[in-house]
Amino acid sequence: MAHPDKFLMAGVMGWPVMHSRSPMMHNYWMEQQGLAGTYVFLEIKPGELEPALRALHPLGFSGCNLTIPHKLDAMTIVDEVDDTAKKIGAISCVVVREDGSLFGTNNDWLGFLGNLKHQQPDWRADAGPCTVIGAGGGGRAVIYGLLQEGAKELRLVNRTQAKAEKIAEEYGGPITVYPWEERHALLEGATTVVNVTNQGMVGEAALDINLDKLSSTALVADIIYTPLESPFLAAAAERQNKTVNGLGMLLFQGPPAWKRWFGVEPTVTDELRAMMEKSILAD
Repeated sequence: MAHPDKFLMAGVMGWPVMHSRSPMMHNYWMEQQGLAGTYVFLEIKPGELEPALRALHPLGFSGCNLTIPHKLDAMTIVDEVDDTAKKIGAISCVVVREDGSLFGTNNDWLGFLGNLKHQQPDWRADAGPCTVIGAGGGGRAVIYGLLQEGAKELRLVNRTQAKAEKIAEEYGGPITVYPWEERHALLEGATTVVNVTNQGMVGEAALDINLDKLSSTALVADIIYTPLESPFLAAAAERQNKTVNGLGMLLFQGPPAWKRWFGVEPTVTDELRAMMEKSILAD
């Protein structure tokens, strides 16, 4: 057994945070790996992130995940930020080093790609145009992942066009930004379409998009997982498109974090996914 003499600790920092499924997932892995440890909710208010992060080392934490609203603020707090997080502009994972210093990285893009490849093993980013709807923090990670996978044409559309243009300018590569009014037409010929907005999430209005121009062979993805099938995915599924929801993005960003925190890499199992799905459906 790894780490036989240490009780391992990690957690998720956010505000609010009690809706997160991360503890269920990570504590499943503690049992799967035969480790003594726990993964906890860390409800940290805006403005209190720095003392919370600095407290991780004396409390014996190996690290933490960050969620809304802390991913951007952490960039100026941790002692070292890797190139991936710098490019994405946000930190999703903090590692506490033995000397107490804090290292920040971003695994969201790995979660996005891992999810797509697991659900649709034949998927390729370079098979044709990729259309990304939205330009928030999650969108930045998705775009980074698509470019890493060799996307040759990336169509980016966002309600606030300037935000999308900033990403295109920072990232470079084959990104073309379009006005929001053209979002429906951007589905034509696309082989991958991803909604990275919060539209369609529980409590939010559905994504306003017409799928008439969507090819029947396009893969349609959403990064939200509450509900498991957003109205956008449901409409695509009705047209017989292959769809992928955002739950796997959460699942697959976990193992890279574990490798950094604990030196082991847990497995995403069908049992774990089913357990998470059951929990979400019970809400």
